[in-house]
Amino acid sequence: MNLQNLPPGVEEALSFPLIQALFGRRARRFSLGTSIPDGPLAFNSRHEPLPLTELEQMMVLTAAGGNTGWHSMITRNARYAPYLANYSGAAGGRTFPSAAGFHTSDVFFTDDNGVYFFPMRDAPALVEREPGEAVHLDALLEAHRKRIRKLQDGRLHIPAAEPYMEGHNTWCVNRPGSTLIIPVVDIAQHAVAGLCFIGQNGYCIYDDVNRERIPGIERFRHLVDVDNPMPLTFFEQYMLTEATVELGTCCYAGMLMLQAMGLGGWMFDGIDRHVILGASGDPQVPGLGFRYDTDERWSIPNPTGLPGVFEGYCPPHYPDMRAAVEAFAQRKFGPGGPYHPDTPGPWKESSRVRSSAQVHSEEFKECVALQAQYIYDRFCKFPGTVPSIFSLMYLQAHHLDLEFYDHYFDAGAYLRTHAEHIARWHNHDA
Repeated sequence: MNLQNLPPGVEEALSFPLIQALFGRRARRFSLGTSIPDGPLAFNSRHEPLPLTELEQMMVLTAAGGNTGWHSMITRNARYAPYLANYSGAAGGRTFPSAAGFHTSDVFFTDDNGVYFFPMRDAPALVEREPGEAVHLDALLEAHRKRIRKLQDGRLHIPAAEPYMEGHNTWCVNRPGSTLIIPVVDIAQHAVAGLCFIGQNGYCIYDDVNRERIPGIERFRHLVDVDNPMPLTFFEQYMLTEATVELGTCCYAGMLMLQAMGLGGWMFDGIDRHVILGASGDPQVPGLGFRYDTDERWSIPNPTGLPGVFEGYCPPHYPDMRAAVEAFAQRKFGPGGPYHPDTPGPWKESSRVRSSAQVHSEEFKECVALQAQYIYDRFCKFPGTVPSIFSLMYLQAHHLDLEFYDHYFDAGAYLRTHAEHIARWHNHDA
């Protein structure tokens, strides 16, 4: 990626007013090369599709899922003061929030050239800077570009038909020239983090589906309130919805960047998530290729991970839930983790702050693992009532065909950045 002689649109994007991005945000679906064959908005583009340049793509990706330095973590909980609150799963912050700093999602994307993985959830602060110093765009984008991993050649195959995607998306989604961003979240890891969270605050769960107490939980009575447990279904819905916020805000951050750059596109959920992940049941539509299981007791397949790339914190990627809990504790307290004394941070005495967190004891991990293993054994998956891996919201970026909007819309259908995009990003040397 050559960042020399940057197009003038870059500087304009970096100084674009937030208010204009917020109130100028619209779903702009009609890209160069697109056709609507019928109806009141029938239109055929006269132009060939125009893929995003590497610079354009990296700016959108970095906005949607980029690293923003060290996050500040949760400062205090009176329950176990003077220890530092120790909920977070990662030390690096991103362009979107994560419940208690769990950071259990990562980004995949596809374009005309291939399918890619953009792993950022465990990234350290990629670009350090002095106080008050602006981030150097070239260093920032290059640091993010180096983390991209190509998984396969060619655009991700998603048939432009139902039931693979919603009927209203068949003409505009994943088209030539577009970049499709696909955040995916590990609900299994989020649920492990959640069991740790509620355990640290004195709670445990019970199985309200089968009306069963977790066998053996009584021996942890001094850690958690076994007489007033939390319903399993409530807990797992909580974990799913918390994690889904990551997916939505990731796409929203990228959506704001589209306005600043003058790119078309929109965030949406109208592709079947099983198709995306690879659990469609159709061998001709492998999606991202995630491993999945089926069971006669489940109404839908359960994806668990993409081996060697994005593996859920559950079997078969771990031998049992005790191993998954141990791996999660290592993520938090091991090298590079948010509570390791050698991990740099934003504080004047970062080592002292990070090492002040209470490390999960063996007994505490046993309490968490007991509940997690019960769920896995009882429901044959973890979590028991929601998916192990989840994908819901997507962001597509493409170049607009302004002629469509000029033909059908009143003035104001697109922003000045859209009107000037080709001249400011592609023809600036002409």
